[in-house]
Amino acid sequence: MMFWYGDGMSGWGYTLMTVSMVLFWGLLILGVIALIRFASRDSRPTLTPPAQPHTPEQVLAERFARGEIDEDEYHRRLDALHAKSSPARET
Repeated sequence: MMFWYGDGMSGWGYTLMTVSMVLFWGLLILGVIALIRFASRDSRPTLTPPAQPHTPEQVLAERFARGEIDEDEYHRRLDALHAKSSPARET
């Protein structure tokens, strides 16, 4: 003859079982999501062209726009840049 003295689980046992099941399913769902994201990502590296360096005129215009130089200095430096960029002709 067998005697059963309750089901052997107290309130803490049920609480621990509930928390562990929630953690199990949460981790399982997060693992599936991570696996899908990893598998669906593009394996090719994105090739972005390197940023083109700014021309001297662009740098000068940016400095003028930021207020680092005034209009007279902007025009003077722009004229100096254009004078250097066009080759001097000998006659």
